[in-house]
Amino acid sequence: MISVTQTGSGDPMAFDVTVAEGGGQTRHSVTLARADYQRLGAGAAPDRVIDAAFRFLLDREPKEAILAAFDIMVITRYFPEFERQLPGYLA
Repeated sequence: MISVTQTGSGDPMAFDVTVAEGGGQTRHSVTLARADYQRLGAGAAPDRVIDAAFRFLLDREPKEAILAAFDIMVITRYFPEFERQLPGYLA
């Protein structure tokens, strides 16, 4: 289960994310710049974009491998297909 809480509404927006699965959980601090949100969001709420990004990540690596703190655009460094595939996770 992925739990996303928006903790800041500035630019960048800030979120706390908890991923609970397999009897354990991890916590993450994530930022999302407004310009990136406008490009990636496809009309979805900001917390849905973060949730979709985590579902994308969890399809590729265990929760323990996800950085504890990062900006959402860091994902493209590790997974270049992120921006192209994110709309499928938002659908």
